[in-house]
Amino acid sequence: MNTLAGGKLKLVQAALRLITETRSLTSLGLRELAREAGLNPNTFYRHFKSLDEFGLQVLGYIAEDMKTGVRQLRQMADSSEQASHDTVTFVYHYFLANPAATTVAVRELHGPSPVLRRALEAQLDASAREMAEDILERGLVPGVEAAVVHEVSHMTIRYILFRAMDYIEKPEQREKIQQETERFINRQFRGALVESQSEEDIINFAKSR
Repeated sequence: MNTLAGGKLKLVQAALRLITETRSLTSLGLRELAREAGLNPNTFYRHFKSLDEFGLQVLGYIAEDMKTGVRQLRQMADSSEQASHDTVTFVYHYFLANPAATTVAVRELHGPSPVLRRALEAQLDASAREMAEDILERGLVPGVEAAVVHEVSHMTIRYILFRAMDYIEKPEQREKIQQETERFINRQFRGALVESQSEEDIINFAKSR
């Protein structure tokens, strides 16, 4: 996380520099990591008990770096549409500026380490929970039950991650991907809002148009 310092921070940052399109976090060697970090190979086990523990630190560093900015934007939004636009813009720009971090998150969600898969799932769940709490606190989708807001937030976080690599690798489609993502989020919340209305409310609304 952002509180990492010294050798731990150097090793985490070295891992993110070494990640490429053909390499995953779990494929990195200890000597290679230490060399990239400018440290003695034995230093690794002074900071981490295992590669899984190291992977958890890498994932935590990525999540903390991104979540702070996203929450600040949502807490300033005056509507669900503005929250969607600001959040998607921030997250996709973060992905673009940190492609290695994005690669780690996408790969490890379906990677070989069950420890890292569970950790990443937990982080996605935490991000979805924070998104729902911000939306409910700001009253951005009045009338929609809290459980539904949490469900939509859960789907939204995974959809954004699903589109992340396309956004990075297809520059000619970035604007389209961002617009599609915003529409996906807004349609989910609008659908939830309609579901929350009674049939009589919907008929009266239609008559008033």
